[in-house]
Amino acid sequence: MKNLRLIFAVILCSALSVNVFGAKKPQVAPSYAWQLLPPLGVHEPADIDTALYNYGQRSVPSAQSIAYASTGNLGASGETMIYFDRQPTSDFFFRDALRTWLPMQGDHRFYNTRIPMTLVSYNTGGGRENKQDRLQAVFSGNVNEKLQFGANLDYLYSKGSYNYQAVKNMMWGLSSSYIGDRYEYQAFFNHYNGLNQDNGGITDDLYITDPAQLQGGQTSIDAKTIPTRLTAARTRLKGQEFYMNHRYKLGFWRITPPNDTIPGDTVEHRYYVPVTSFIWTFDYNDGHHTFFNGSPTEAADFWQNSYLTNGPSVDPTSYWSLRNTVGVALLEGFNKYAKAGLSAYMTHEIRRYTQGPDTIAINGEGRPETLTPYPYDQRVASKATENLLWVGAQLTKQQGSLLRYEATARLGVVGAAAGEVHVDGRASARFRLLGDSVRVTAYGLFANEAAPYLLKNYVSNYFIWHNDFGKTRRLRFGGELEIPQTSTLINVGVENIQNKIYFNDQSLPVQHGGSVQVLSASLQQNFRVGILNWRNKVTFQTSSDQSVIPLPKLAIYSNLFLRFRVAKVLYVDFGLDCDYYTKYYAPNYQPATMTFCNQQEIKVGNYPFINVYANMKLKRARFYIMMSHVNQGMTGDNYFAMPHYPMNPRRFQMGVSVDFAN
Repeated sequence: MKNLRLIFAVILCSALSVNVFGAKKPQVAPSYAWQLLPPLGVHEPADIDTALYNYGQRSVPSAQSIAYASTGNLGASGETMIYFDRQPTSDFFFRDALRTWLPMQGDHRFYNTRIPMTLVSYNTGGGRENKQDRLQAVFSGNVNEKLQFGANLDYLYSKGSYNYQAVKNMMWGLSSSYIGDRYEYQAFFNHYNGLNQDNGGITDDLYITDPAQLQGGQTSIDAKTIPTRLTAARTRLKGQEFYMNHRYKLGFWRITPPNDTIPGDTVEHRYYVPVTSFIWTFDYNDGHHTFFNGSPTEAADFWQNSYLTNGPSVDPTSYWSLRNTVGVALLEGFNKYAKAGLSAYMTHEIRRYTQGPDTIAINGEGRPETLTPYPYDQRVASKATENLLWVGAQLTKQQGSLLRYEATARLGVVGAAAGEVHVDGRASARFRLLGDSVRVTAYGLFANEAAPYLLKNYVSNYFIWHNDFGKTRRLRFGGELEIPQTSTLINVGVENIQNKIYFNDQSLPVQHGGSVQVLSASLQQNFRVGILNWRNKVTFQTSSDQSVIPLPKLAIYSNLFLRFRVAKVLYVDFGLDCDYYTKYYAPNYQPATMTFCNQQEIKVGNYPFINVYANMKLKRARFYIMMSHVNQGMTGDNYFAMPHYPMNPRRFQMGVSVDFAN
């Protein structure tokens, strides 16, 4: 009740502030947002988050993807099982499992709002024992039309529906941008610090699928009473990123005469036309991962080996990287013959890794027989440094309504990157069909890249490996068709991947020597009749080797809702939505390394996860109420996201987001 009163108070204050203090709105230019495309910081338009649709669904862990393998809690480890939505393994792979929740470079948004803007969002759900809270805030304000400063905050705390899976994560950041005629820059600093309890999954799946069998006929069970495999394990993950993109433009001033068609216009207009720009991008990134386990008894049952100690375990791993990119660009559009922009660049990066000492004997009586099935003829260094150098080029066309494209190529020349090749691009065209504009997009990628250092060299109490992996080759191409008139979006793609590196059923990284093909076809189709709306996304995907790349063949998201207004001021979306995917061998989760590991014993899926909700918007306030997993006990009981990790049971959730225009 306390949270409910707070939410309604925020909504009321927001409505009053708009009606009383904002009756006369100043005339200002419209606000806009953008993101930066690597490696040279090309601008890509972005949305300002004020949309009503699916606002509440963001607080449901299983709704982060239409097929999502996760440990179950909001803010906890997870991985999308839609293959074409995945990102490659990063240099510090521990944070990949939290990619959904952490601030990433490509996700950072810059705003130009003229009038200072503050977006505040608070979401909550559950009761005292399983409560989840998330507070988010974004501020942006312009000193003038060119200079902007911003800040962001994201605090997430969730006790979890099951024991020993609590999450606490604090993320904050600062940003700034200056967009001038000759010079521009964008910069941000993001910091995150999270603590996750790891319960290793429940001890027996029957507590979910058939609790009566374990409880002498009693069918109901409190999720918090279900025993878990780990009770004293937790992960600390923290890191930060400081990023700057600078661009100095050379060009000329162009003068246009007064416009005779505008009465009273007698002034010549003068504007700067950039021709060439010089770019410098600076990116510092670091990460610190520590896994704790305080119960040696549980460790003996959960892990096959304990190499460094049989007592309580503490495994630290840290990393930092410093990347500098310099480039020169011939800009698009400075005259009628400059139909595209062409850039050349060079990137240097230094990476530093620090791990615990490897004290295991290489051979002799002191070497454990079960150390590793791979060649292991030297110790893993506690500290290692990589120096890498790439050269590349970028071709872009961002202007024009008929044809746009971008292509980026990169070649590694020094260090572990030597011999690497990465080429990707996409092109889109619009044309008229049946009286409407249709967009067709083609995309492609070819990459031949080395494995990250930590996949080849890692030391901890429960896992040690030293691998000589070859480069992984990927070839992807596909196309997309968008028909606005029928609200249809079709995407078909295929990828061939050679020497795929994955984690096996022993939670160890291995490299598949052959090729695996993945075919994906997705359809987004929306329908509307009056106030009735039905939005759908269907993805079909198949892997030629499910033991290497396991995927659900079919994943469906469907949202049926009524959209209407109350008293002409309150916008309402009232309905239900559902996630569903077919059965497949979902990965296991390894808490010690925060990785998802293939297995061929237990299938999950074939279970609909349904939410009933009401999303509402009043002036500048969005708010929602929701009963998530409303179908629990009605459509079966096999609601697992991964082996031994059940999804959240039914719970009531609510939240509010307010756009304060200062």
